[in-house]
Amino acid sequence: MSNCFILLAAGKGKRFKSKNPKQFVNYKNKPLFMHSVDKALKSNLFKEIVIVTNKKIKMSYKNIKIIKGGKERYKSSQKALDFIKNKKFVNVFIHDAARPNFSINLLKNLKKHLGKNKAVVPYINTENTTKYVNKNKIINLKREKVLLTQTPQCFRFKDLYNLSKYNKQLVTDEATLFLNNNKKIKFIKGEETNIKITKKTDLDTSIIKTFYGIGFDIHRLIKNKKLYLGGIKIPFHSGLKGHSDGDVILHSIIDALLGSLRKKDIGTLYPSNKNNFKNIRSPKMLRPIISDLKKNNYIINNLDINLICERPKVSKHRNKIINSLSKLMNIDKNIINLKGKTVEKLGLIGKENAIACEAIVSINKYE
Repeated sequence: MSNCFILLAAGKGKRFKSKNPKQFVNYKNKPLFMHSVDKALKSNLFKEIVIVTNKKIKMSYKNIKIIKGGKERYKSSQKALDFIKNKKFVNVFIHDAARPNFSINLLKNLKKHLGKNKAVVPYINTENTTKYVNKNKIINLKREKVLLTQTPQCFRFKDLYNLSKYNKQLVTDEATLFLNNNKKIKFIKGEETNIKITKKTDLDTSIIKTFYGIGFDIHRLIKNKKLYLGGIKIPFHSGLKGHSDGDVILHSIIDALLGSLRKKDIGTLYPSNKNNFKNIRSPKMLRPIISDLKKNNYIINNLDINLICERPKVSKHRNKIINSLSKLMNIDKNIINLKGKTVEKLGLIGKENAIACEAIVSINKYE
């Protein structure tokens, strides 16, 4: 796997008119640039991903490197190529962070054509009547001859590097380097959905489907057992009885997520009569569901939780539980709400013999 993916994310995005550069604004519930990173990772085509940026960001992946960008796009590209010049990559893909909607199929198609070419660039045609100003004349162009080029663009590394290192002219993409030097490019059909986010109105182009799910769980409290709520151990005189660790918060969230996905319930997924689930920790039960959401392009939009008990007091542990849920579910803690409810000392819960929880979740799917 001798391919490198370079993501250019150092631009100021002046036309976007935002204090926060557009590549870092929230888009489909995560920073815009992360859509490109996630697709590059998911494609399994790249040994290394290089993010070129002028903003401090942290990534937990060993194969992702972050370097400082230049004042112009082509300068950032040059810096990235210099950074990897001794790493023996055969091919390099260069992509603009402002294009988050390309598909993994496009990456694979580019890679396929690169086998017999030194440069492969995607394009689409225009449906608009296109005119060109030449001195004092305005000339109509043939639409079928107009190529609107996109990124990712991919190249044999040595060829691109040799053209780039001597370039001192402002170029808006790497294909221009090849064209300026009379080098051949293989142009392939791109994707209509692979639009460039330039203005804030460009963020509103996706069709969104929203689904909801509700979950509920209750367990008895028993002595001499650890109490787990939201994936963390809570100091208390008793723990929750169950086939697993009895974490009512995670169990109700799991049921809510399964409901939003129309996939039955937690008992179907983890039957209590199966010994291999005996004493299983609830974070382990949650993990495959979160993975399934990501795999099918669902994003958690909001999570609201009622923890129903007399004690422990939710207010004392709210922040720790929310932080735990944020990490376990890989979502922003600001979309999680945790409320504590009592039952005025009525019934099993009121006598501190049980704890219950209910959760409501909404998830979005972007078409």
